[in-house]
Amino acid sequence: MYNIKRVVGALLLSGSLMANAQEIEKPSIKSKTSFAIVVDKETYEAVGSEIRAYKQVVEKDGLGTYVIYDDWQSPEKIRQILQKLRQDKGSPLEGVVLVGNIPVPMIRDAQFLTSAFKMNQKIRWEKSSVPSDRYYDDFDLKFDFLKQDTAKGKEHYFYYSLRPDSKQYINMDIYSARIKPPVADGEQMVPKIKAYLNKLITLRSKNYRLNDMLVSYGHGYNSNSVNAVSGEALALKSQLPHLFKPGGSIKFLNFRNADFMKFNLLSELKREGVDFAYMTGHGTPTLQLINGYPLVSNPQPSMENVARYLRSKLRDAKEDGRDVEKTKEGFKSSLGVSDKWFENIFDPKVIEQDSVFNANLDVQIEDVRDAGIQAKLVYLNSCLTGSFQLDNYLAGYYPFSENQNVVAIANSVGVLQDLWPAEMMGLLHQGYRVGNWLKHIAYLETHVLGDPTFHFESKDAYALNESVFLNKDIAYWKRVLKENNADLQSLALVKLAALMPEKESAPLLRDFYFNSSFETTRMQAFQLLRQFENKEYIEVLHAAKNDPYEYIRRRAIYDLTDFGSDEFVKDLIQFYVSDPHSERVAYRVRWALQFMDPELAKQEVNTLIRQNKAVHNGPALADKLDKDLDYYGKKRDDLIKSLQNDNMSEKEKLGEVTTLRLYRHHAAVPQVITLIKNNKTPETVRVAALEALGWFTLSYQRDNIIKGCDEVLKSDAPKVVKDEAEKTKRRLREATHKI
Repeated sequence: MYNIKRVVGALLLSGSLMANAQEIEKPSIKSKTSFAIVVDKETYEAVGSEIRAYKQVVEKDGLGTYVIYDDWQSPEKIRQILQKLRQDKGSPLEGVVLVGNIPVPMIRDAQFLTSAFKMNQKIRWEKSSVPSDRYYDDFDLKFDFLKQDTAKGKEHYFYYSLRPDSKQYINMDIYSARIKPPVADGEQMVPKIKAYLNKLITLRSKNYRLNDMLVSYGHGYNSNSVNAVSGEALALKSQLPHLFKPGGSIKFLNFRNADFMKFNLLSELKREGVDFAYMTGHGTPTLQLINGYPLVSNPQPSMENVARYLRSKLRDAKEDGRDVEKTKEGFKSSLGVSDKWFENIFDPKVIEQDSVFNANLDVQIEDVRDAGIQAKLVYLNSCLTGSFQLDNYLAGYYPFSENQNVVAIANSVGVLQDLWPAEMMGLLHQGYRVGNWLKHIAYLETHVLGDPTFHFESKDAYALNESVFLNKDIAYWKRVLKENNADLQSLALVKLAALMPEKESAPLLRDFYFNSSFETTRMQAFQLLRQFENKEYIEVLHAAKNDPYEYIRRRAIYDLTDFGSDEFVKDLIQFYVSDPHSERVAYRVRWALQFMDPELAKQEVNTLIRQNKAVHNGPALADKLDKDLDYYGKKRDDLIKSLQNDNMSEKEKLGEVTTLRLYRHHAAVPQVITLIKNNKTPETVRVAALEALGWFTLSYQRDNIIKGCDEVLKSDAPKVVKDEAEKTKRRLREATHKI
């Protein structure tokens, strides 16, 4: 059946040999693009027949497949092989799956490439680094090897630093995935890989259309915003309209629907016929957080919530060795509760009841493992559930146990709440490979677990996947742009923005923003224009505050805040008038308040709110905002004084500049530039300050920051300072025209 040629000590590529120790099984078919299965030698020797059967499944789908195995001692060799395969002009590599014990790159000095991860890198390296396969799939990212972990059980961690001369944004050359089952104590990985591959071969022999979708929202996410959820539902109707018609099905589950919503969620995941589960919420490596304490207004259940809270706090105090009585007295004082609230806290029956109650709030590993889950694709839009570097992690149990799941998407570290996870989601119905979809939504932490070549059935699947990788014909993508399909139009806009000059693509994107009825197509045009930062973008940005799609309004606030220019103060204050009922929008506006010019903002508050008779209770709201602005103005002034204070300790100064990564005070930038240019500033502070400035990608101070970096680069500053200056300069320059 197979024309397999093992090449020991050589890799056959386009007729040339490259010396290596790994063994290669070449594709059995000719195809315009190719795929690679990379596996460790021990696993290959145990499941070689299943690997080859999986290869046959992928090739039946028209994708020539390599099998590459070795006793991998580091990530470098794997990356080199994948790069060579990607350069094959006859059949360039489009993706890879990493099977078994494949080294895990732990990325440092690249938190800018995550959606939200900001951790002090002085914390233990395995905690403050990002497990990421962008090392294997984005070849324009350049890294310096730092070290291999030597701790028991962590020898597969390889630490890398993002280099100054690297590209400073993600644009994956190929897609990647992991087949790395979680293992509990006493379990072995290889039998689980074997079981998964056998299941995969069976499931891939059938065709599944995306006709049945499940959408779930956990508590505490996106400010529990009703408008955010309803806006996403409207967007999904544009992206996947067939699900909203007879014959299709889409169900929306919300933590508000039940005190223990996980039971409803698990029932839906196990329901025959469900194809795709998109689950949003908070998470940990071992939990999907669904419910908090019940949202109640009646006295009795409210009192029960308080009692549970107090019991948990006193038990925590006892477990941590803290003084229980002192803790109790603290709560009596702060909450005004009596001794009655603390009865039976350590009663075994009460402890058991509370334990069961808490376990029923969230999805545990035990709920997912071998649970008979039917959804072929699951996307866990949450923190940490995809921590594949660990032996045991929740997301892996969806595909790698007795479930009918083929592939899961999850995150290895914490993620931003305001992500756009539904970007291009409608292409899944068109037969888009999961790996190709990953390339649109991936941050440093985003990973596919399982088979990345999986796609739902569609007559257009082969042509779509081939075109997205190979077709660079402007005329072709202009034809696709005429399709009455939200995400095909979005995909065409992405391609045209990359292929056409700005003077042609920017007006096109502007027109689609103002004329498209598809929420996600407008969002795509807005996002693409952001990278040009030209007059068309500014026009759209001003208009975005009134967009019917809540997510566009929310993202507009991000950009208005990141610009920080006085030009946009009026726009931000107007959100208080136009959109106070959208919880997440209101939260982002309150966040933005601290970075505005307080005096200018107070003028706009007076005009748009205090004197506006259409704003109910306008004077009271204006008075509150004025007080907030006075408070924020003082904090900003204190920050600037601290940055100018030569008597402040190195530790204190580090603390101040590091906060600027999150709290982007544009007014403080000149003082930070002074710090980075001053040879008397401690090296650690200069590096931290430069790294913080790298987050000011849209700031009206950007040109000044770049100029400051140039001066550092021309100076006699230490190499580590110059390296950080180069990184920051690249980030700010690549913030535009980086499509």
